Amino acid sequence: MLSESLHGQPLAQKLVLHNMRLHFRNENPAKPLAMSFHGWTGSGKNYVSQMIVDSIFKEKKNSAFVHLIVGSIHFPHQHQLDSYKDQLINWIRGNVSKCDRSIFIFDEVDKMPIGLLDTVKPFLDYYENIQGTDFRKCIFIFLSNTGGTAITEKFLRLWEQGRNRDEIKIDDFQDLIELGAFNEKIENRGGLYHSTMIEKSLIDYYIPFLPMERQHIKLCARDELSKIGLQPTNEMLDEIANKMPYFPEDTKLFSKVGCKRVRNKVQEYLYRDEL
Repeated sequence: MLSESLHGQPLAQKLVLHNMRLHFRNENPAKPLAMSFHGWTGSGKNYVSQMIVDSIFKEKKNSAFVHLIVGSIHFPHQHQLDSYKDQLINWIRGNVSKCDRSIFIFDEVDKMPIGLLDTVKPFLDYYENIQGTDFRKCIFIFLSNTGGTAITEKFLRLWEQGRNRDEIKIDDFQDLIELGAFNEKIENRGGLYHSTMIEKSLIDYYIPFLPMERQHIKLCARDELSKIGLQPTNEMLDEIANKMPYFPEDTKLFSKVGCKRVRNKVQEYLYRDEL
């Protein structure tokens, strides 16, 4: 499923599928699977997390065992940190006691209060159980824009050296993302800032989501048009792709918002005569 509908992220696709297979192949894992997705908006982080959920649970995102936490919604105030910590501990414990294959998706990690995710650290560690509950079969996914600029700058340098995205290796980005996530905060926000999860090496993989090129925007537009039964021509896709903002100024190589606004641009194209 990922190979058909995830565009421009061969490294993320390979790493996610590999880690998922290893985790489910082991009936007695040493620890929960913890992956941290990093990159700019619209690069596919939420999409991949949803594909993971869809592949595991029959009821997909509506499953009682899939838990989505959004930083700006669930934990908006730094001064309520202690209360949030208590809520998070009780919430994780309660849900895992009902299903040891629970999935927790933490979105907008970069908008969470500093120190909040230290609460999660014991649940990611190498414990057989915590107060009678085994967390080792769970999956924890952290989504963040943190490191997006550094990932883009590094990829641009690699591109200028003649390397395409299919040749990119995790070693090109792993330390860069880990260091950036540990040290980056914005206005006292940053869920991974000086996090004990990073200090204790409990996040298994930091997965970079690369900036999207024009060709990937066209593929996203094609997918949107196909959903409504249309067979797009190259001219249609070019016109939609032309409506998206790109950078750097000299090359216009990357989409500033990934594929996030493609659906809107498709609708604008289809109903352009009404504007």
